[in-house]
Amino acid sequence: MEFRPCIDLHDGKVKQIVGETLDNGLVENFVSEHTSSYYAELFKRDGLKGGHVIMLGPNNEAAAKEALSAYPGGLQVGGGITANNATEYLEAGASHVIVTSYIFKDGKLNWDHLHAIVDKVGKERLVIDLSCKSRDGRWYVVTNQWKLFSDFEVNAENIAMLEQYCDELLVHAVDVEGKQSGIQQSLVRDLAAWTTIPTTYAGGARSLEDIALFYTLSEGKLGLTIGSALSIFGGSLPYEEALKAFEQYQ
Repeated sequence: MEFRPCIDLHDGKVKQIVGETLDNGLVENFVSEHTSSYYAELFKRDGLKGGHVIMLGPNNEAAAKEALSAYPGGLQVGGGITANNATEYLEAGASHVIVTSYIFKDGKLNWDHLHAIVDKVGKERLVIDLSCKSRDGRWYVVTNQWKLFSDFEVNAENIAMLEQYCDELLVHAVDVEGKQSGIQQSLVRDLAAWTTIPTTYAGGARSLEDIALFYTLSEGKLGLTIGSALSIFGGSLPYEEALKAFEQYQ
């Protein structure tokens, strides 16, 4: 089980926000006084690889590239990534690019866009982000700042299909993302059963107990992102204690 860190960017600053409020009464859990490169260098120091830099809206490109250049090959980048701009972020130091809205357009999986970005960067440098919410007991990808339900169900069959096109999956549990309300336990179980490539879960983790629970539910198969709960992002979970907790599950 890997600890996958994050650097969320909004208006060029490192922030932790409640994702569903991006365009409707923005709720900021934390605004850092440090630059994006500060966090990149911290994660590099501690040997944490595969963390994601997420650009939440415009005016974040420079800050994203600053982080990537501080830790070349150690971070992934997402947020507004397309076949047209993916290469520039790889050249700036990203190990992978992350796509969501580019391949899920108008509530559907856009096969043309998926093939275009795979052709551009190769599946070995692509991460597909499945930001999902529960509806009628099933998981569906949501887009447009997590407001629009797509018709794409996150299930064993569709996971197996997408795994043919990417190197990793990143799954945001939208209902609990940024709320420090605990992990979405049923989703964690499902992902552990369905996925066969490296997959990272993000959403709701807030304590050492949550880390232990996640390990049990996922059987150690998934990576875990912790954001707003960490002390480095204004939370109550000491960063160094989280690092030590993950070490015992390596």
